[in-house]
Formats: sequence, C-alpha cells, structure tokens
Amino acid sequence: MNHINDNISHILDMMKLACHNANRNDNDVLLLCVSKTKPIADIIEAYNSGQRHFGESYVNEAVDKVNTLKQQGYNDIVWHFIGPIQSNKTKLIANNFDIVESVDRPKILKRLSEQRDPSLGSLDVLLQVNISNEEQKSGVAVNGLDDLIAYAQSLDNIKLRGLMGIAEDTLDKVVIKEQFMLLKSLFDKYKLKLDNFNILSMGMTHDLAQAIECGSTQIRIGTAIFGPRLYHKTV
Repeated sequence: MNHINDNISHILDMMKLACHNANRNDNDVLLLCVSKTKPIADIIEAYNSGQRHFGESYVNEAVDKVNTLKQQGYNDIVWHFIGPIQSNKTKLIANNFDIVESVDRPKILKRLSEQRDPSLGSLDVLLQVNISNEEQKSGVAVNGLDDLIAYAQSLDNIKLRGLMGIAEDTLDKVVIKEQFMLLKSLFDKYKLKLDNFNILSMGMTHDLAQAIECGSTQIRIGTAIFGPRLYHKTV
C-alpha cells in the first residue's frame, strides 16, 4: 500500500529544507504531482493531502482521468501535460489541459493554437529546452530558443509562461548544476522581456535540491509520491 499522504509530506519537507538552504521562500516553489499511469484513487488521495497540480504524459489515459474527476466535482485541479507531444494528439491536449510543459517545435505550437477552444481562454505553455544536449532527449536546442519564443508570441490562444528542462541523469552534481544554471540564465533573460513569464519547471526527486538552489519554481515528482509506475498506457 502506498502511503501517499506521508510521501507528500516527506517531499514537501525536502523542498522546504532546500528552500531554506538556498535562502528562498517555501511558497516560491510548486510541487507538481506526476500522476501518469496512476489510478484516479491515488490522485484523489493526493488531492485530499492538499495538492492541486497534477502532471500527465499519456493523452488518452489523462483525458479519461480529467473528465472523470471533473464529473465527480474536482474542478480546481490544474492539469499539466508533461510528455512528448504527438501531432495527432494536439487537439485533445489543447482542450483538456491547463498548461503544456513539453512544447519544443513550431508545428506543435501552431496546432495547439489552432485547436484550442477559444472559450477556454489561452492555453498556458512552457517551452522545453534540451539543456543536457542529449540526442535522445526532447527539447529545443538552446540556439533555437529565440526563434521558438518569437513564434509562440505570434500565435493566438497561447500564453507563454516559462521554460522546462531535464538535467542529465548523472550522479555528478556539478554537471546537473551547470545545466540547471544554463536554463535559469535563459529564463531570467526572457523574464525581463515577457509578461507572465514566471514558471521555471526543473528538478525531480534526485536533483530537487540543486534545482531549487538554481531557481526552479516547480518540481516534478512522481514515483516518490505514488510508487513505481505501471506502464500499461502508451498513448
């Protein structure tokens, strides 16, 4: 049995300690509960522990959860899409999520803009940057970020809110910190120029402290809250 409430308390304590060590306010960093592959009962347990932000990666599974929970009256959940985006899934993503964190190319931006129901208001978007420069990782290259931001600003139904990045999976804290500081420098650059550009999504369980030290405003945590993922959904 997963003790989700206890796990959340433990993660929040870790975040508070990291904020204290970095001379930051606890309230400056949001916990995003990554609930992909997890059942609705687990989401409700995390909700009852005070959490309102949930991240999903598999579109069909996520849409079922979103609709079911809304029907049950959970209308104040903020749904984040954090996985790779397939072109044939953009309409579902555009109209069932509040924020999309994994946008990394113009084609996807264009489709999200065109397919978002205007009655829902603008779709919040983060641009994913490949800060580790690994070929297997999603994300726009650092030298392509200027053009992608300019394109995002030209579109309707899109509100550019910040950046997301994933550091290299390594035990070398120096490497992780360098990559997070690169993303923070990019974030600071654009924050001076853009309205409502205030979300820097970086850091997971293993690099939480470094991410907060480097200025993250949102930490993404899945397994440490909900337990091992069950990979029965692939789309």
